[in-house]
Amino acid sequence: MNAATLEYLKQNFQNYYKKATIEIPPALEQREWGFIFFDTSDEVRMKRHISFSSKPEVENYLRAMIPRHVYHSTAYYRTPSAGTMPDKEWCGADLIFDLDADHIVRGAYDLMLARVKEEVFKLIAMLRDELGFSEKDMFLVFSGGRGYHIHIRNLEVLGWSSAERRGIVDYVCGTGIDPQIMLKSRMSGSGWPERYREILSEYLAGLSSVEKKSAVKKITALRGIGEKSALNFIESSPALSKALTSGREGIVLSETQKKVFEVLKGDSEEFKEIFNKRAVLTDEPVTTDIKRLIRMPGSLHGGSSMRVVSMPVSELDGFDPLTDAVVFGEDEIIVDSKFPVTMPILGNKYSLDKGINRVPEALALFLCARGIAEYSGAKR
Repeated sequence: MNAATLEYLKQNFQNYYKKATIEIPPALEQREWGFIFFDTSDEVRMKRHISFSSKPEVENYLRAMIPRHVYHSTAYYRTPSAGTMPDKEWCGADLIFDLDADHIVRGAYDLMLARVKEEVFKLIAMLRDELGFSEKDMFLVFSGGRGYHIHIRNLEVLGWSSAERRGIVDYVCGTGIDPQIMLKSRMSGSGWPERYREILSEYLAGLSSVEKKSAVKKITALRGIGEKSALNFIESSPALSKALTSGREGIVLSETQKKVFEVLKGDSEEFKEIFNKRAVLTDEPVTTDIKRLIRMPGSLHGGSSMRVVSMPVSELDGFDPLTDAVVFGEDEIIVDSKFPVTMPILGNKYSLDKGINRVPEALALFLCARGIAEYSGAKR
């Protein structure tokens, strides 16, 4: 990013923060804050161990310092400005789920945003229907980049350790599932026992649709599975499929079936794809980290120029990041694109050639923030 592009971004961020409405997290005085600023060096430096006592203090800091990224801690501390973590004295933390399209799918930006939204809906359903959280407990935030955060601030979860949070994230991700336990468990219309039966049914149906020789080859490709075991598994699959689709409970797997199902998730891309359609693809380390920094709603994402937007769960369906999180307008700006790109924004789709292009300011700032283009001036 050249100096002119950096200055162009900084000036627009400054104009935004002069009148921006930001959202202060509860217990402001107990939060640590962190900032990344506009810098000409390639090294990303965060300034942290900062605390504030009021919303005007935060606003004045943003207007004076013009940060590129703004974060606050998910944790509550007795002394949040202390220079070391032990000296801060941890008092609890929000329960956080982070869904980032980068961990789910690669492709055009708008398609990534649509795909990650599907994961958010799955997570909300699991938290509500299977883990007992109300939608009112969920503070939903579009990150301004490629994903969403869900904050849960119930008093019951604030004191949870990393291990307790690990249990929640393992559940939604389907980590460590025991096939035999799943098939012996009573079905309740929702939850992993029913979900796992659907996964196995779909996989076995696909296996039965290919020739026996090909099916055996697929199974022998798994760790520790020989041809004899693979053949045994293939021959026993029709009866197992029938039991799964009939909804029968208390299914007991043979040793061969248990062995195959235990290694499928790690060794079979086909099975993994089926499994991931039912699991939630959330960023596990974020949930288990009890001292995490997270983006502040109302701030701008320095890698997209879009706003970090909070919303009730009920508004997610109608939320379009490429309209609702865009804060800049349609004045024509000249940019030098590093490669051809097609990008929808503010209800229109733009196709840019490599080199000089005239685009609306909202798109110019997005492309510059992403490092896709350099600023070449306003319309002359």
